Amino acid sequence: MNTNTSAAEPMDFVRSLWSRMGFSMPGMAVPTFSLDELDKRITDLKAVEGWLQMNLSMLQMTIQGLEVQKTTLSTAATVSKIISQSGRENDGESAFKDGPTVGETLHRAALWPWDVMQKVQTQIQQHLDEQAKEAAASAAAQQEQQPPKKKSAAPAAKRPAAPRKPARGK
Repeated sequence: MNTNTSAAEPMDFVRSLWSRMGFSMPGMAVPTFSLDELDKRITDLKAVEGWLQMNLSMLQMTIQGLEVQKTTLSTAATVSKIISQSGRENDGESAFKDGPTVGETLHRAALWPWDVMQKVQTQIQQHLDEQAKEAAASAAAQQEQQPPKKKSAAPAAKRPAAPRKPARGK
């Protein structure tokens, strides 16, 4: 019997058992007893993890970009619809009868947000005015429906003050 009891001997024994099985186990299932091999596998797996995380973040950014694009297109369609409706309200009269020049087109393009905001502000003000008129009309109708308050009887007549007595001693 061998009396050499080094720490490597038990590892050699386990390695020899694995090699005698007759078939090789795939990739990760094959145990290794080499620290260098374990460090290499850990490094490789961390590289794969980093790559997968990078792909995940790229996928998330792509999804967010598509959501922003969808919102932008939806907003543009809504603004276009609002502008076309306001154009119909003007009975189809064009602001430029002979066709706009490039400068006029650029000027109008630069001012369209201002025009839209002015129209929105006007509509909101009209809506608030209508609500105020409705509130005043309903208050007036409620006041007319309430019976008039009874006035309490006239306050009791004051008794005339007693004449003052002249001061004594003078």
